[in-house]
Amino acid sequence: MLIVDSVCKSYPTPTEPLEVLRGVCLELRAGDSLAIVGPSGSGKSTLLQILGTLDEPTSGTVTLEGTDPFSLSPSALARFRNREIGFIFQDHHLLPQASVLENVLIPALATGRPTAETIARATELLERVGLAERSTHLPGQLSGGERERVAVARALLNRPRLILADEPTGNLDRRTAVAITETLLRLQQEEQAILVTVTHSHTLAHAMAGQKTLVDGLLVDIDQDTPDKATT
Repeated sequence: MLIVDSVCKSYPTPTEPLEVLRGVCLELRAGDSLAIVGPSGSGKSTLLQILGTLDEPTSGTVTLEGTDPFSLSPSALARFRNREIGFIFQDHHLLPQASVLENVLIPALATGRPTAETIARATELLERVGLAERSTHLPGQLSGGERERVAVARALLNRPRLILADEPTGNLDRRTAVAITETLLRLQQEEQAILVTVTHSHTLAHAMAGQKTLVDGLLVDIDQDTPDKATT
C-alpha cells in the first residue's frame, strides 16, 4: 500500500516560501493505477519526485508497505528506492553504449554483478514486451517505441511495488503510444504493482483506473474543480 498523508512542499524565495503542494493525500493498493494530470507548473513533477524519494516533502509523510523512506539513512534509502520503486521516463534514459539486455539489467548493478536469476528475469521481461530478438541491439538501433519498452522492462526488473512513469508516451506517435500504454498496464497488472503516471495525454490518463489533477497544490478528482473537495 502507498499512503501519502498531508504532504506539503515549499521552496524558499527572497520574500515568502513558494508553496507547490499544500496537503496532498493519496492511498493506493497493489494493482491500482492512477494518472495525475494538470498544467505545467502545477506540481505534478514535484509530487512524482517525492513519491520516488528523489525529493523530500517539507511536511507530511509518505509510506510504502509500511515504510517511511525518508526516515532511512541515505544508504538504506538508496537500497529502498532501487528495490521498491521502478522509474519510466519520457526520454527513457538508456545507455547508448550498452545492449538492450544490459540496459534492462542496470537496476541490478547497484547491488553487484547480476546473478543468473536476474539475467533470466531480464530476458523474460524482454520477451514479455516483445523484444526478445532485440536483446543484443544497441538503443540507437531501436525505434522510439522499442526504446520505451526497454525502459518499461528495466523499471520492472527488481519487481518493485511502485512504478512511477513521467510522460511515458510523450515522445511517441498515437499508435505507438497506445501500444506502450497497453504493454505497461498489462505488465503492471501481472506484477500487481502500483502505477502512478504523470501525463498530458488524455488517452493515457483515461487508460488508468483513476485520474486526479492538482489544483492549488491539492490533489483532487479529475471531475472536480475546487480545492475544498480534495479526496484521498
